[in-house]
Amino acid sequence: MVLLAFLGGLAAVLAALAVLVVRGVRLWRQARGTGGRIVAELETFAARAERIERLLADADRAAQELDAALARLRASQARLQVLRKALERSGQRVRWLRALVPR
Repeated sequence: MVLLAFLGGLAAVLAALAVLVVRGVRLWRQARGTGGRIVAELETFAARAERIERLLADADRAAQELDAALARLRASQARLQVLRKALERSGQRVRWLRALVPR
């Protein structure tokens, strides 16, 4: 009877050990495959981060160019305003001459 109980216990231990080995192998295979996917995803993430960094640098450069163009536009508008005022003043000064010139 003791021998039968011992053999039953040994069989249970061996069965548990077999289940443990099978699950351990599955876990190792899954971890190996998951590690490869994680590395691939991290590489993709790094590539996207580099692209975003380049795009941000381009946007910064474009913003600086836009600021410079805006400053040039404001200077040109100021010169245009001066020229318009000068043209208006000169038109007022020769207005009396228009009365003498036939249309």
